[in-house]
Amino acid sequence: MAKKLLCITTSMSTISKRILGLKLTSLVHLRGAVLTRSTGGPSGRSGHRMVAWKRLLILFGGFHESTRDYIYYSDVYAFSLDTFTWSKLSPSGPGPTPRSGCLMSVTPQGSIAIYGGYSKQRVKKDVDRGTQHSDMFLLKSEEGGEGKWMWTRINPSGIKPTLRSGFSVAVAPNHQVLLFGGVCDEEEEESLEGMFFNDLYFYDAIRNRWFAGQLKGPKSEKKKRRRGKAEACENTSEQEQGVANSPEPLEVVKEVVDEDGTVVTIKQVLAAPSLAAGPPPEDEDGTLEPSRAPVEPCPRSNAMLAVKHGLLYVYGGMFEAGDRQVTLSDLYCLDLHKMEEWKTLVEMDPKTQEWLEETDSEEDSSSGEGAEGGDEDQDVDSGESGEEEEGCHG
Repeated sequence: MAKKLLCITTSMSTISKRILGLKLTSLVHLRGAVLTRSTGGPSGRSGHRMVAWKRLLILFGGFHESTRDYIYYSDVYAFSLDTFTWSKLSPSGPGPTPRSGCLMSVTPQGSIAIYGGYSKQRVKKDVDRGTQHSDMFLLKSEEGGEGKWMWTRINPSGIKPTLRSGFSVAVAPNHQVLLFGGVCDEEEEESLEGMFFNDLYFYDAIRNRWFAGQLKGPKSEKKKRRRGKAEACENTSEQEQGVANSPEPLEVVKEVVDEDGTVVTIKQVLAAPSLAAGPPPEDEDGTLEPSRAPVEPCPRSNAMLAVKHGLLYVYGGMFEAGDRQVTLSDLYCLDLHKMEEWKTLVEMDPKTQEWLEETDSEEDSSSGEGAEGGDEDQDVDSGESGEEEEGCHG
């Protein structure tokens, strides 16, 4: 073909017009790309999850919200990578309730794990109540039954994540599933207040066990602990005398200043150093190293994760400061093999913060448009605000 194809669309007539002399009588195959139409697939939705399982893409859950109503799903669909067709699965056994934003991952045993998620239901007119789920299920393909699947509810041991939604998920080394951050919402009829997290949890499917990801600290901190143990006997009496004056937890305060002068304060409470840790670490020449506060991402939800060569990368997300929602643009890295400390690759830039709120002028203009435009505009506005609220959870 003398001319290269610059645009691919689903309309064959449009493609024919853009490329002179090309006649299409069947599916279009262009460098491996296939334009096809498949019926029987899932309805339009967001907040769903999808994983690759053998030659299938398995999709679960999600929600759809219009200007007047919403619906959450717990259905399961499979998309064949061989035939490019959808099929709805009907697993046996009790499965998860409808939800969005859950953890979905393929286990080393070949099952599909579903954990947590978020859903809401209407308790009375114009009042919705959200639910943050903490249950866990396995979706298994039954042996000897082609296309037959079954749900199994499981209860892993270990240190489980605290109740939350809006967490981020990635696959860590050794096929463990990593969960980071999120938010726990406390909902009242007229208010919504969230507690944000920046902690790590790992799920080991082989042992069916959760465990918390705890940082060991940099190597200098390890040396300090070893020296502290060697001098513990000598300093016992001094430590006993100092118990009454034990240090309080350290509070690290970061301030983000917007262009309009608005100051948002991020507070992090760090555990006080142990009295048995001994003196501050020394350099090779014997001089004392200055102590420094550990680096870590501030608490957030809906961050993006990626793991490459055992390194975990965390980018962006959002948190709330009062009535404001702050969108982040920072980037952090953590070595999952060493689990020593976070490293900052890109710091927070106040100039890139987005304040997702309505100003007084916007409220005045929207109320004026509503008076002129009628109820239809008001319905559209309410629908958009509902999408924003749901977006915080997944």
